[in-house]
Amino acid sequence: MRSEFQDRLAVVTGASSGIGLALCAALLQRGAKVLAMSRTLGGLPALLETYGERLHWHAGDVTCQEDLHSLAQQAACLGPVDYLVPNAGIAELADCLDLSAFDRQWAVNGEGALNTLAALRDKLAKPASVVFVSTFLTHSTFPGLAAYIASKAALTAQVKTIAVELAALDMRINIVSPGPTATALWGTLGLSDEQLGDVADTVTKRLLPGHFLEAAAVANVILFQLSQGARGVYGQDWVVDNGYTLS
Repeated sequence: MRSEFQDRLAVVTGASSGIGLALCAALLQRGAKVLAMSRTLGGLPALLETYGERLHWHAGDVTCQEDLHSLAQQAACLGPVDYLVPNAGIAELADCLDLSAFDRQWAVNGEGALNTLAALRDKLAKPASVVFVSTFLTHSTFPGLAAYIASKAALTAQVKTIAVELAALDMRINIVSPGPTATALWGTLGLSDEQLGDVADTVTKRLLPGHFLEAAAVANVILFQLSQGARGVYGQDWVVDNGYTLS
């Protein structure tokens, strides 16, 4: 059976690792063309070797308007953008009243994501589906991550209103909020291996299956939100967290 993603164009930022990389793989497996943006190649070479001309890499940073402008130009050469996932994000441990930490994380998690949509707005197909990536922690909390959570919460709030305003342009916009996922993001928090192990043990106790999510599991939920199967879903925040926020 022909996949609905066959020959459609998807743009994914933060594509070189974790959820972004898993999403690129899932889209390519279903026959989509993918324009992947990231600062480094990361895990993309394996996909480039397998999928060749259907995967296009754009080196860039979502905090740089010039990079987003050139991304939009490349997208225009490949065809209208059917699917957009502004996935690039960072996390940083900081004092809860360190507003400079919020500024740094908002620049990527919020402003960078929104500017990605702004840059590609006129390149989107009609209809088009957009999925932003937030975090389960907007429904919970975690010590040391106040600025990170605030940056994602602000993004989530703004996206819900954007979903209403841009629906008339045949854009369907939603949010996925991943829970504890086995990605490299945890290693960027500045914790020692021992501290990371302690955090992992504490978090795992609240996960109903008893283990972290795989990036592919989150990617599959994003795929569904992008698909026509979710065509009646607008402005919703889907939490995918292995039950963390239930306990």
